[in-house]
Amino acid sequence: MSDAPVTIRTRKFITNRLLGRKQAVVDVLHPARANVSKVDLNEKIAALYKVDAARVVTFGLRTHFGGGRSTGFVLIYDDEAAHKRFEPRYRLVRAGMAAKVEKPSRKLRKERKNRAKKVRGTKKAKAAEPPKKGK
Repeated sequence: MSDAPVTIRTRKFITNRLLGRKQAVVDVLHPARANVSKVDLNEKIAALYKVDAARVVTFGLRTHFGGGRSTGFVLIYDDEAAHKRFEPRYRLVRAGMAAKVEKPSRKLRKERKNRAKKVRGTKKAKAAEPPKKGK
């Protein structure tokens, strides 16, 4: 069913010169499908507006009750510099344009903080590590 026809309509289309992009609300009609992937959607919108698919960002897609129709937002950036400058980091990570920041789990960070609160001075660095099991 992935080859079933999909109709794309944009509305509330504006050109945002300050942010170097075009932005719109996108309505996707997909009566014979459950949903449309963002990759397929980006390619179809890029073909519609004659731009590079890497500059198209779709997000906030919601399928209407009963299926067959979805609505979301689309941003079409003029160039890569504007894309990297104005797009939130998490969406750049999703698009593969930025690396994800790996950090310890929230619980581990809180445990370290609370262990460090119990000591003073130069011992704080040692207190951040968990206690040894033999002592």
